[in-house]
Amino acid sequence: MLYVFLSVCCSVIVSVLLKVARRYSIDVFQAITWNYGMAILLTWFFFKPNFGTFEIKQAPLGVYIAVGILLPLIFWIMAKSVRLAGIVRTDVAQRLSLFISLFAAFLLFGDQFNLARLACFSVGFAAILCSIPWQKQTANRKVLSNAWLYLICVFIGFGAIDILFKKVAAFTAVPYTTSLFFIYALSFVIALISLAVKVISGKTRIHWAHIMFGLILGVANFGNILFYLKAHKALSTSPSLVFSAMNIGVISVGALVGLVVFHERLSKLNKLGLALAIISIIMITTVNIMHW
Repeated sequence: MLYVFLSVCCSVIVSVLLKVARRYSIDVFQAITWNYGMAILLTWFFFKPNFGTFEIKQAPLGVYIAVGILLPLIFWIMAKSVRLAGIVRTDVAQRLSLFISLFAAFLLFGDQFNLARLACFSVGFAAILCSIPWQKQTANRKVLSNAWLYLICVFIGFGAIDILFKKVAAFTAVPYTTSLFFIYALSFVIALISLAVKVISGKTRIHWAHIMFGLILGVANFGNILFYLKAHKALSTSPSLVFSAMNIGVISVGALVGLVVFHERLSKLNKLGLALAIISIIMITTVNIMHW
């Protein structure tokens, strides 16, 4: 469970870094770009991808490209969501995106659908609706009408990414960690090209502060994945335990940090959504264990 705890901490640290970026005048898009540069180095160091047996024809290139585009895009949207809607709501939207991939399992992968899982989806959907700031007030007490839109994009975006990663894992001809290296490389190249366009057009300037912030962000982002995979390996007989502990942990710790450290404001409806999010994760974990 130590790995789960470390993974939870890294995930929340990512949200915290995105939250404070504007306070220190950090160009978030530039930081996200350098984040993937660090992710490439750490993937190479820790996972040691095997290119000796890699054949380009065996790789799901279409999926690689899709994930490579979505990762930096959704990361940027998440940063906007954290700034406008707050850490608490954004973490709820990100973690409940698992219901999109679970629903896709029924449509795309032939999984069985039943009343128990329908109840899980219903509670999860209610949690999302309750978590949205319908009053159009952001966590920073400024009235901005588009905070809810970023939350919805985080929900849908991370769900789509999870589905694509499941497709990557299904291609057993290429080791998962090797695929992860190529995906990070694609994300870095795509983000770097976009950054170069912004620099050439004069919209931004490369600065060491943005680079260093991005590298730190990359360590936390990669740490989340590394410790999560280690937790699954250490608790290989209890994947549902890792799954539930990770998601509930991120929502709970994220809520604690958001409310206590950053004094984010939640309505009674938002607090209900937070509780429903935890309940829905417990429900889906229980259903998976019992194989209803």
